[in-house]
Amino acid sequence: MKRLKIITTGGTIDKLYFDDASEYKIGQPVIGDLLKSFNVAFKFEVLSLMKKDSLHMTDDDRELIKKVIEKSDEDYFLITHGTDTMVDTAHYLSDIKDKTIVLTGALTPAKFQNTDAIFNIGCAIAAVQTLDQGAWVVMNGKVWNPKHVAKNRDENRFVKV
Repeated sequence: MKRLKIITTGGTIDKLYFDDASEYKIGQPVIGDLLKSFNVAFKFEVLSLMKKDSLHMTDDDRELIKKVIEKSDEDYFLITHGTDTMVDTAHYLSDIKDKTIVLTGALTPAKFQNTDAIFNIGCAIAAVQTLDQGAWVVMNGKVWNPKHVAKNRDENRFVKV
């Protein structure tokens, strides 16, 4: 992997909560600082494309992500994305040729002590380097073809469909 382009779109992974009574705010992407603190052995660029809860993602937003990927020189992409519509975005991106695209996120914000964000990011980075070209979802320690996965809200994880 020559260089990884990381596209951040918002979602729970970057949410900030100020107190129990307040609404959330999507903060600055955490992934760049995390990777720097882990002293990773690859080059990466973080592009903060939007700061949206994925429930507010539109096909126009997905088209913007697609255009950025298609116009980029990089071959490897990691997209941090809200979990509610992550699979929809993976489907939208699945026809992009000659690129490996992995979408991941978190079910709890990265700033929380017991977050799944760091685990999911680590899994996604390993996956993007080893998967075939196409769009993939990496959550809960598994790599998913977007045709065969859905978020199960009751179980608070991704499951096979």
